[in-house]
Amino acid sequence: MDDVDRTLLGLLQEDATRSYADLGRAVHLSAPAAHERVRKLRRAGVIRRTTVEIDPVALGRGLLAFVEIDTEGWVKQPLVEAVRDDPRVEDLHSIAGDTHFLAKVRVADPGDLEDLLHDLYRVDGVRNTRTRVVLQTYVEHGPAAGQQ
Repeated sequence: MDDVDRTLLGLLQEDATRSYADLGRAVHLSAPAAHERVRKLRRAGVIRRTTVEIDPVALGRGLLAFVEIDTEGWVKQPLVEAVRDDPRVEDLHSIAGDTHFLAKVRVADPGDLEDLLHDLYRVDGVRNTRTRVVLQTYVEHGPAAGQQ
């Protein structure tokens, strides 16, 4: 991957609906050459998917929280299966340290958060949670494509 690829990725992160002609102009390539570069980035797995960023408040999920989840032993599969299709759970990570998993969740209100925590405790092997409610988000973005 070179600087042109990184620039293309940065442009697509800003607006994935940009035309190949627009992308090509930005990196001094023809539209077909820009298209080929993007196609190769997809094939190599650098671009995993194309999506849209949705305002969670508009969906009625204005409360953001991070939930640390402790399990008995290394109970992974039951937890993954329980949250995989739950729209309230945006991310689930296994982490190093004194807890096993970290979930990023977005819910409507404290009652909805309580319901989610109850659901987590129903998962076989979950023994404890610690929740951090976000008051304000100041910076939120994915990996910067323009940097190495």
